[in-house]
Amino acid sequence: MAVREFALPDLGEGLTESEIVEWHVAVGDMVTLNQPIAEVETAKAIVSLPSPVAGKISALHAEPGATVSVGTRIVTFELEGAAGAAPAGADSPSDSASAGAEGDPVSVTKADAAPERNSVLVGYGPAVESGKRPTRKARTARADATESAPVETAVEEPVVARTKTTPPVRKLAHDLGVDLTSIAGSGPESVITRDDVTRAAENRSTDEAVASSESSTASGSVAAGAAGSGSTEAGSTAAGSVQRPSRLQDRPREQRTPIKSVRKATAAAMVSSAFTAPHVTEFLTIDVTRTMELVAKLKAGGTAASVLAVLAKALCIGVARNPSVNSRWDAEANEIVEFGYVNLGIAVATPRGLMVPNLKDADMMTLAELTEAIGTLARNARASKATPASLNGGTISITNVGVFGIDAGTPILNPGEAAILAMGAVRKMPWEHNGEVALRDVMTLSLSFDHRLVDGEQGARFLTDVGAILNDPGTVLTMV
Repeated sequence: MAVREFALPDLGEGLTESEIVEWHVAVGDMVTLNQPIAEVETAKAIVSLPSPVAGKISALHAEPGATVSVGTRIVTFELEGAAGAAPAGADSPSDSASAGAEGDPVSVTKADAAPERNSVLVGYGPAVESGKRPTRKARTARADATESAPVETAVEEPVVARTKTTPPVRKLAHDLGVDLTSIAGSGPESVITRDDVTRAAENRSTDEAVASSESSTASGSVAAGAAGSGSTEAGSTAAGSVQRPSRLQDRPREQRTPIKSVRKATAAAMVSSAFTAPHVTEFLTIDVTRTMELVAKLKAGGTAASVLAVLAKALCIGVARNPSVNSRWDAEANEIVEFGYVNLGIAVATPRGLMVPNLKDADMMTLAELTEAIGTLARNARASKATPASLNGGTISITNVGVFGIDAGTPILNPGEAAILAMGAVRKMPWEHNGEVALRDVMTLSLSFDHRLVDGEQGARFLTDVGAILNDPGTVLTMV
């Protein structure tokens, strides 16, 4: 019986650690090559970790929620027969067993730290279908300590709720101290949603407040009886104040959340960007009535279209005419890198924090392709399916603050990019049109740029090019 130690592999893109979100396997389970065995969360995305070998899980060395550094042992496999032979350069079975002893330091070789040559790279492996994650088999009480195969039964494990929700919701439940097994899911197929968890936490807080109120009232009554009638009025006042809690009393007095994963990475990136690149923001308010009419007409004709996609297309055209906004400041090489392609970042608000996945070669896409691609990109980000590759390599970004009803802002640059364009809300406003005042669709664009790379004139020319297209989409014929 050969033993194979598996260490957390290098997930690429400069990431050095990951958090174990959930194990899809348990000690005693048999797994096949490339079978998803865990979900791990990097600073940028949640990805599926495939098994590097086929064999039996003999030990799991990290609990869900633990942050593990690259190269740290996380799983021990038992391999049988020829298929269990250790790969070239790996420790011998006896060495692995010795290194894996409880309390002993673990030495993981390079061969052990990386997946097998035939395994799929992390983040690009076989996806687990939504709502159809592998269900662990029930085992006898001593299954973990014996060599016998797991005993199958027709009864699922008690932790059914773990297969009825998503990792972000499980994390929220953990942070709020909510037991998922006590909640009835309101989502499709009884999936537990964020609202279900939040509601359960609020109900628990309310119950605690009521219990506290009853306790305080009882104490007040005892004190009133002991002190005599002179304290009755004070006791009534105290009881009355307890019975009228403020809205804030429905929430914990303090709630502490560890700073990690996306929030930690976003904070570090924004601080670095704000104090490294000299930001300048320019604003342009424009009449987008014709763009709104174009989008409505395309949708009526069955063509996919959105105002955001029109803005993305206009941005790509503006970049071709003003390439300085699509560049990067390379301090190490003492060079300015100007890109001949557009990897367009789309800022997406997700339950895990702000993410900016990007569309590769967005400048080569049609309006319909941009509409579909942006929708898919946003859905994947919100569902924690964005891959590390999609979150790196952006050259310029768009953020849609208008979806929150905001007119304008001063967006912070995505690190390594020269510009970011904010799209404000579209509002009906009185506007000069054909020499008269008319009610028109109006929007404000906000362009933040790195003043080391983009001069004020260059930023203004780019912004007016984009604005001209949104004002009159036909203007594009004079630009390309």
